[in-house]
Amino acid sequence: HLRFGDSDIKSAYYVSKADFVACHNPSYLEKYDMAQDVKPGGAFLINCAYSAEELSEKLPAEAKRYIAEKNVRVYTCDAIKIAKELGLGGKTNAILQAAFFKLSNILPIDKAQEYMIQAVKDTYGRKGDKVVAMNIAAIEAGLCEVVEVGIPASWKSSGDDKAAAFPATDRADMADYLKNVMTPMNNMRGDSLPVSAFLATDGGSLLPAGTAAFEKRGINSEAPCWIPENCIQCAQCAYVCPHSVIRPFALDSAEAAAAPATLKQLKMLGRGNEDKAFTLATSVMDCTGCGSCAAVCPAKQKALVMKPIEEVAGNQSAFDYAVANVTEKDTGFGADTVKGSQFLTPLLEFPGACAGCGETPYAKLVTQLYGDHMYIANATGCSSIWAGSAPSTPYTVNKEGKGPAWNNSLFEDNAEFGLGIAVAAKQRREKLANDAAALAAHEWCGEELKNAAQKWLDTRDSSEQNKAASKEFEAALEWATTFTPEEREGFKSHAPEMFEQLWDKERDTCNCPLCQLARKILAQRDLFVKPSVWIFGGDGWAYDIGYGGLDHVLASGENVNVFVFDTEVYSNTGGQASKATPTGAVAQFAAAGKTVKKKDLAQIAISYGYVYVAQIAMGANYQQTLSAIREAEAYDGPSLIIAYAPCINHGVSAGMSKAMAEMKAAVDSGYWNLLRFNPALAAAGKNPLSVDSKAPSASYRDFIMGEVRYSSLARSDSERAEILFGAAEKAAAAKYDALVRQRKMLEPGE
Repeated sequence: HLRFGDSDIKSAYYVSKADFVACHNPSYLEKYDMAQDVKPGGAFLINCAYSAEELSEKLPAEAKRYIAEKNVRVYTCDAIKIAKELGLGGKTNAILQAAFFKLSNILPIDKAQEYMIQAVKDTYGRKGDKVVAMNIAAIEAGLCEVVEVGIPASWKSSGDDKAAAFPATDRADMADYLKNVMTPMNNMRGDSLPVSAFLATDGGSLLPAGTAAFEKRGINSEAPCWIPENCIQCAQCAYVCPHSVIRPFALDSAEAAAAPATLKQLKMLGRGNEDKAFTLATSVMDCTGCGSCAAVCPAKQKALVMKPIEEVAGNQSAFDYAVANVTEKDTGFGADTVKGSQFLTPLLEFPGACAGCGETPYAKLVTQLYGDHMYIANATGCSSIWAGSAPSTPYTVNKEGKGPAWNNSLFEDNAEFGLGIAVAAKQRREKLANDAAALAAHEWCGEELKNAAQKWLDTRDSSEQNKAASKEFEAALEWATTFTPEEREGFKSHAPEMFEQLWDKERDTCNCPLCQLARKILAQRDLFVKPSVWIFGGDGWAYDIGYGGLDHVLASGENVNVFVFDTEVYSNTGGQASKATPTGAVAQFAAAGKTVKKKDLAQIAISYGYVYVAQIAMGANYQQTLSAIREAEAYDGPSLIIAYAPCINHGVSAGMSKAMAEMKAAVDSGYWNLLRFNPALAAAGKNPLSVDSKAPSASYRDFIMGEVRYSSLARSDSERAEILFGAAEKAAAAKYDALVRQRKMLEPGE
């Protein structure tokens, strides 16, 4: 919302009747009342490839009537196509900015062009002549490729559109929220909502889990198309997907037979899967079009190719069918394998992260492994924004209604917040264990209930073993506290005096000490399975503002898991330098390259000796990432996982579709090291330190020069860059050598 004028502008509210409105994403045409914001005779620019006939089909009837009645001038510009042809990928801003100046008449067009070209040189000069040239070409294309659309007279008499149906859901709380809160807010009508609309969600402080699945943003111009005959069924595409939009499914014969025609199938590979079909389904409307899945596909001939959204939109029905109707099965591929982990339901789906985000694949994987009994304390930052931007959340529930319990805390106290959650759950479970022990020891306790209680007590500190024992204990308690009419009458006739004394007529249930205790325990069933407590945050939190709390939590010895998404800058606030920013990197507050080296958070934590520590980079080693997460959760004590996460702030020249390849390049060049330090191994007389990355085999300089945060310094101050890059490269080599020596030193007997 921009205003221009010759006098002071004091308006502090949105523009409601504009001379010019631009729609930069064609999917917005059907979501928002955009045309109605143009004043009579104004200009409406749409970034699309639609012909006049196609545009007539896409525009809502109300918008067409308004355009025709108010003589709104409509223009189209296929900026998406132009950007691709120029090598700009999905960056359309320069093209559409030029179109704006051409249509708005804010400035004489020759002056506007002159200023835009100078702005490109000032803004992108540090990125190199090629980038400058591409953006200048984009400006020229934006001035030339604008097409005016003739408005048919029939638009004035356009009939009303069919009212959009609210998404179907069997959850009453979700249905009310979608209708009364989420849909109006997503349609930019949130300011009109009364306070009463939020009362059902505790005044707006709660979000129903899984709301992001109902948004169906449709913001992508492309989505992956699966080619079954090329597929090797490795599931790597699903493993790296930042938005959980592509998933493998194993179908039995009935599920396969009932599937829609859009669901392509293959005979599933693997022993014991001869009777199953395999499919790879994509939620096209939730995809951001980043292309990470296609980029990592290892098949000789790619099994995934990116296609225009119009060509693959029909595949949404296949995904919807698979999610609703296909059950999880034993495929023989364990959760400790990359492939097996991807048949587990992700309980983080469709987050609002950037296309190609380096953070979300990690969080998604953690929820696949532990999401149904997981608490998350999330520091403010990118990971809280893509996880909890009103009015939706991508953290969701499985078919049993179980999923992560998520909450957001401040930068400075998130670690303590997570510790509080862990300690509270621990104390409550200790009281629960005391009650379970008293139940098992009660003289009236039956053998079946006693055995179930004892099994739960024996496994309560193991998440894996405790799951089955918890189900058995819950079922036994349900049975013990539920009485059929026949059982009640039998009790009454067998021991009438005792029945009169113990039977609660108002609630129609037994009120004996054993039943009271059983009901008390059953009311705490949310604590039966050992909670998996995770503390999420970025490097700005972990290395800087929240470091004091993080150190306190790690030193406490409590069983919590800390996960750091390390983008090496404050990503969410615009790319400011943090203590995780390496030597030579350009960032805000380090415009001439950071002069001091990155804090070694891993070694600080290792020095305690009783903290599990890992450094991971998913694209460099899928299995090491999975193993580190599983080992951290299994360790009975504090754990710290530091995950390398490429970010748009890095300016990766290959683009964010190559985020996984960028991680691999970081490790191969020695820029980032993979390691795991497991105190449990030391307790068993083994070496606790595993150095999982090999000695550098690629050029450190080549790697950093592939990112604008480094290459820009080389262009602006080559002498300074040479000094800083040389120091950084030397420090990286020394760091790896020190790791190798440390591992040798920790060998038993050394």
